[in-house]
Amino acid sequence: MTKKSFLLDAPGGTGKTFLANLILAKIRQSGKIAIAVASSGIAATLLKDGKTAHSTFKLPLSVNLEQQSTCSIRKNGPIGKLLQDASLIMWDECTMSHRAHIEAVNRTLQDLRNSSAVMGGITFVFAGDFRQTLPVINRGTRADIIKACLKSSPLWTTIETLKLRTNMRAHLHGITDSDFPQQLLKLGGRNFSNSKFKRSL
Repeated sequence: MTKKSFLLDAPGGTGKTFLANLILAKIRQSGKIAIAVASSGIAATLLKDGKTAHSTFKLPLSVNLEQQSTCSIRKNGPIGKLLQDASLIMWDECTMSHRAHIEAVNRTLQDLRNSSAVMGGITFVFAGDFRQTLPVINRGTRADIIKACLKSSPLWTTIETLKLRTNMRAHLHGITDSDFPQQLLKLGGRNFSNSKFKRSL
């Protein structure tokens, strides 16, 4: 089965926001509905018509991995109807979101769209960089943080990873002899003891 969920793995400066807005514009130009959300307010302002994931999905304020949380969205409400008709959802900075929130969105979309497919069958594009801020767990240990990450979710096996590696900021300014872009890629790129977090750069 063709995967319909993707992760745009993009370190800083590689053009993630530009590409995200290009995808959103292409979908909307064709007359379809594309929803843009982000885990932080600042990131949301960089996306065309972007909003925070919390305001769009009505995410529960507190979550844990033991409960099967869902979002407070009515099927017949305006947001419910919008999500039923959407063709694509873009979630920027997803790497800093607790996996329980993403799983709650998955269960909610399955219910709204009467589908057992991942994310209710909507083409879903996550975007972010695991080298940057991970979910913040109050008094949590390193193991707690890793457990809360998207990579530890059962949904992770359904997501296809697409990587951006060329630092466009350096490239567009003609900086070719600097090792700064490579240093960015190496930052936080060590293999974790948890096999789910091992990745080659």
